[in-house]
Amino acid sequence: MTKIIRWNPMRESTNLINEFDRVFESPLYRTRWGMPLRTNEVVGSWNLAVDVAEKGDNFTVKASLPGVDPKDLNVTLEDNVLTVQGEIKEDETIEEETYHIRERRFGSFSRSLRFPVPVNAAKIEAEYENGVLTLTVPKAEEVKPKRIEVKAA
Repeated sequence: MTKIIRWNPMRESTNLINEFDRVFESPLYRTRWGMPLRTNEVVGSWNLAVDVAEKGDNFTVKASLPGVDPKDLNVTLEDNVLTVQGEIKEDETIEEETYHIRERRFGSFSRSLRFPVPVNAAKIEAEYENGVLTLTVPKAEEVKPKRIEVKAA
């Protein structure tokens, strides 16, 4: 004898979502921010999240980099593209301990930004305070508005 069950499309999508969750919960696929969970796996690189603001004649670029030594940062500007590179070293793994959660990221990072207008590379200022890298990038003189004096005849 067959049993008739009312079809519910939401039940089908919920089952599909649960299947995806199960696949990504396996140790083979589990990652944190695109990096392997286990320390014996190859560590990849990750993109650095930044805030970019424009005020007047400057751009301000901020990046949160807690625990990074400023000496380990490499900031360059080439062809109007600002690149911030560095590496966060992995903490020493304690072999006697069993980690339940290891979410802190480590490895190399890089972020490149192309400015919409030419900038003055010689006057870029970089500050690192309380784990925040702040870059002040002035616009080039040729893109700044110039006041033209009108002479009376």
